[in-house]
Formats: sequence, C-alpha cells, structure tokens
Amino acid sequence: MDYEKELKDLKEKLEEATSQKNRAEARLETLEQQEKELLKELEGQGIKPEQLEEEILKLEKEIKELFSSSYELLPKDE
Repeated sequence: MDYEKELKDLKEKLEEATSQKNRAEARLETLEQQEKELLKELEGQGIKPEQLEEEILKLEKEIKELFSSSYELLPKDE
C-alpha cells in the first residue's frame, strides 16, 4: 500500500473541503447581509416580515383592480 500517495490524496481532499467550507461561509455572510438590508427596507416601508405574504397579496389585488379600472376606461371596440 502506498501510504504517501494516500496521504497526498487525503491532504488534497481536505484542502478542497476547506476551500468549499470557506466559500460557503462567505456566501452565508453575504446572504445574511442581504437579509439585514431587506429587513431594514421592509421596516422603512412599515412592513413587518411576518406581514410580508399578506402585503404581497394586498398589492397583487390592488394591481388587478388597477388593470381592471384601466381597461374600463379604454374605448370599447364595436
């Protein structure tokens, strides 16, 4: 058995795993910062995170109503 080769392979795999861990930690940090920014933006709009789904539904309904109103104002084809 070639212990030197096995040790080298193990070292390479460990280095790759460490690299992946570091990239994952950096990505997590970025995502956490984005989450903070989004929560701050929501707070600025007066929306609590737990109300977000309700707010989205409300805005979708408002958009549909505005489209309906707009279509009603258009001249009818006869």
